[in-house]
Amino acid sequence: MSRVRLLATGGTIAGKAGSQVETGYRSGEVAVEGLIDAVPGLRALARLEGEQVAQVGSQDMDDALWLRLAARCGELFARDEADGLVLTHGTDTLEETGYFLHLVLKSHRPVVLTGAMRPATSLSADGPLNLYNAVAVAADPEARGRGAIVVLNDDLHSARDVTKASTTDVQTFISPDPGLLGTARYGRIRYFRRPSRLHTEASEFSVEGLERLPRVDILYGHANMPPDLVHASVSLGARGLVVAGMGNGNVSTGVARALAEAVRAGVVVVRSTRVVSGDVGRNIEVDDDALGLVAADQLNPQKSRVLLQLCLARGMDARAVQDAFLRY
Repeated sequence: MSRVRLLATGGTIAGKAGSQVETGYRSGEVAVEGLIDAVPGLRALARLEGEQVAQVGSQDMDDALWLRLAARCGELFARDEADGLVLTHGTDTLEETGYFLHLVLKSHRPVVLTGAMRPATSLSADGPLNLYNAVAVAADPEARGRGAIVVLNDDLHSARDVTKASTTDVQTFISPDPGLLGTARYGRIRYFRRPSRLHTEASEFSVEGLERLPRVDILYGHANMPPDLVHASVSLGARGLVVAGMGNGNVSTGVARALAEAVRAGVVVVRSTRVVSGDVGRNIEVDDDALGLVAADQLNPQKSRVLLQLCLARGMDARAVQDAFLRY
């Protein structure tokens, strides 16, 4: 049997409410052994061990915890202590943690992230089956080489492509343009494709030895957006900016001028979009060449922030960052 290590970080999957039908709950209340014991047949899928890494709602996931998770995952693989890993995680920032690990882990072995939209105490809780399917994927040799995989509600997503699309629906995760990696139904797995961009062993990014990541802020584009938001981020020490622009990553004339000033001050600026799907292309309505900006291509703002942090940690300039956004 495959050896699977379950790394628990908290989230709704480990949440508790006052009754089976209350909407309010406390994240991260159920410890890892409680999660395992709640799923009949889970230990029949793999030689399973559990480990509590954190107990937080994923709105409190931060760069320091990312670095801890990456170090622990890398250590388990380097010591050959696991054939696959499952991370239980809150859904709010699951896609960001997943993409971070997708870029920095140096192993072909599967890393599977799962969570839940209903707490563990809920009537018809979705966490147990999500966890069952996640362990099945982590134990499956065919999952190797696919990077970080997100498994929820019977669907398999690449961590690069997935995003949360509903605040409450159990079918909250979608991969809007590339589509699913596959499906998992009661542990029966079908794969449709592999990720097309670089990841894990083919990635140039590493966080080994890093104690912190560069500050990158996301600014949300809107009508009448004030340029002073750009100045505020730069003055507070942001080394990179991601703009969740309108439409094809568009920004107003005043904001474009402020971004150009930031670039001249040494800040790397990426234009993404607040729109759910579609690419952001260079030099469409914004003159990226003249302003010195980077176009995010397929990455949404939160994924753009992750990639830009890693690019800046490697000391890349805007030209190299643009190349990275086209390759990852």
